[in-house]
Amino acid sequence: MAPTPRFLTLADVAEILNTTTAQVYALVRRGDLPAIKIGGRGQWRVEATELESYIERAYDDTRAFVKDHPFVEG
Repeated sequence: MAPTPRFLTLADVAEILNTTTAQVYALVRRGDLPAIKIGGRGQWRVEATELESYIERAYDDTRAFVKDHPFVEG
């Protein structure tokens, strides 16, 4: 089994999060998901540890939302 690469493309991140590359690009451009721009053509890369941190923050945000907005069955 190959080790996880240190840096992921936006397409890699989109596949992991099961979303679109455009959505990942929006996360990067808003500053929600830290990334670096490399090379003359400006290829974006997300460090795997930054993606894991983003996922943890998303879980924390979701827990807070659920706590503040409890589901009420009607």
